[in-house]
Formats: sequence, structure tokens, C-alpha cells
Amino acid sequence: MTKRILLLIAITLLAGCASNPMAVAPQQELLKPLNDESQVVFMRSSFVGSAISASLYEVKNDDIEFIGVIVNGTKVSYKTTPGKHVFMVVSEAADFMEADLNAGKTYYSIATPRMGAWAARFSLWPIKNDPNADFHTDMPQFDGWLKNTKLVENTDKSLAWYEANQDTVRQKYEKYWPVWKTKSEADLLKRTLMPEDGL
Repeated sequence: MTKRILLLIAITLLAGCASNPMAVAPQQELLKPLNDESQVVFMRSSFVGSAISASLYEVKNDDIEFIGVIVNGTKVSYKTTPGKHVFMVVSEAADFMEADLNAGKTYYSIATPRMGAWAARFSLWPIKNDPNADFHTDMPQFDGWLKNTKLVENTDKSLAWYEANQDTVRQKYEKYWPVWKTKSEADLLKRTLMPEDGL
């Protein structure tokens, strides 16, 4: 039992990457997207799992596009096209969020931790305009997440990190995407940004 605990601590320290390969953006204000694009802002703010980093991706027709690395207390802005999208967060495992985005709108998502076998795993939750949703824009925490997270952007270091780890990311996608597709329609709706959720 003691060996298992020590191994767990060692893996957490090695995989934790408390230092973020991303850089704090010089411009911290979130700019509005252009009329022909959509913006998704991924935020993370939780003491639980705070030593573990997670990486963000868009999945397009089985191709994986790196968005960035998110650590506790940061946010990542991603400009994309209007329409339907699939986003992925990877740590010890992979999880997903779907989206149907309107042009000229900004959407928000929160990355939340849950305990895995060896370290924290993360889920992406849509922040909806529906007050009955698990996460919504009328929550008092929403303004805190916006104000208390730093906007970060990619660097040569974060891009090099993805180049070195893309095979592992692909393996996790191939393992967990089939699991995602077994979710019920009701569960998928909870985990999807809808057009009306944009601000």
C-alpha cells in the first residue's frame, strides 16, 4: 500500500506540469469575434487537481487540432468557424464537449476535475444561458471565473509539447471517443454549447 501511495505521488509530480508551457497574453481583454467567426473561451478554476495540467483540442473529422494547455487559474480563447464542433480535453483520460456556434458570438466552457486512477481527470462543461443548467452565465461564480483567470496563449514551448505528445493524445482520443458516443441524447444535450448560449 505504501509503495502504491509513493508511486502515485511520483506520477503526480512528473505528470503534473504545474508550470504552464503557455504564456500570459499581453492583452488580457477578451476581444469580440469577427462577424464571420465564433469564439470559445475555456476556463479553469478549481483547487482540486490544481497541480495537474490539461490540454485542449478541436476534433475535426477524426483529425486532432491542438488548442493549448490549461492550468488552474487560466483561460484560453479559441476563434473558430460558426457551426458544429467537437472539443476535447486530455489529462490522464480524454473527455469531450460538443458545440453548435453562432457567428459573432462568444461562448464559455469550464474545465472541471474529477479523480482518476492515478491523477485528476478533466471534463469540459458548457456554460449555458439556461439557469437550470449545471453551469450557467447567471451563476455568481461565472464573473469570478472571468475576472480571476489569466488569458494565456501558445508559445514555441507549448507547440513543442504537443509535437512530443501527439501520439499519446491520439491514443486517448481513440480510447475515449467511442465511450462518448454511447451517451444518451439527454446527456449529450447537457454537454453541448447551443447557439443561444453565445454572448
